[in-house]
Amino acid sequence: MRVNRGGSIIDIVIITLTTDFGSTDTYAAQMKGVILGIAPDAQIVDVTHQVRPHDVVDGAFLLAQAVPAFPRGSVHVAVVDPGVGGAREPVIVETDDYFLVGPNNGLLSLAAPLYVGAYRIENPEFRRPRSSATFEGRDVFAPAAARLLMGARAFDAGPEVERLEPVEWHEPLGDAGQVVHIDRFGNLVTNFRAEHVAGARSLVVGTLEAPLGRTYSDVGAGAPIAYVGSSGLVEIAMREASAAVWTAAQRGTPVLVKR
Repeated sequence: MRVNRGGSIIDIVIITLTTDFGSTDTYAAQMKGVILGIAPDAQIVDVTHQVRPHDVVDGAFLLAQAVPAFPRGSVHVAVVDPGVGGAREPVIVETDDYFLVGPNNGLLSLAAPLYVGAYRIENPEFRRPRSSATFEGRDVFAPAAARLLMGARAFDAGPEVERLEPVEWHEPLGDAGQVVHIDRFGNLVTNFRAEHVAGARSLVVGTLEAPLGRTYSDVGAGAPIAYVGSSGLVEIAMREASAAVWTAAQRGTPVLVKR
């Protein structure tokens, strides 16, 4: 469909999915079926279904990393929802460049530091006729995203919510930071950005000291390296090895800048 966004006419055809559903069950496929039943021309992109189960912080981080890579006007559905069916609100968040659809439990907050409005999904037209209390991904979020794709306006979903719930996120305190994510290669993503480590020699996590460099090839196989990663955050890695295994680090493990 075509909509006017900020004075520009753009096409909205993409819906992305970020969940903790995994690939064993049919949950993600059911969401896709509902979307395609309403918006048969939708292009559905799986960001990931491997968010750690019930880990809202991990889901929020991964969603925020993925969203900027997609065309303006995309609709991003995220479901990591340990409080499904409870008091937290199902919402559509509208920004100047994209929509977010999911639970108002902090999951959407890192991807929408600034937003136009956030609306509770109450309008029956944005929901399946019969909804399960335990699967709002299929019965609320999927149809709401498809309705946006078909031209519905976000504020038609329901009343504006008072606030978008934040997720727990810690900024560095001087030269003291922490691990915020571990990728599948065992690289440790920290909460430091380039400006935090300007002029530094290395980063230290546990007994591992990683010199600051540009990329993996700056060191030999098995050696540690710290660098500004593709997300804009500083990472600690071991070339062709796992820094996570070597250090036994987890999210929240302290990281220090050495100058």
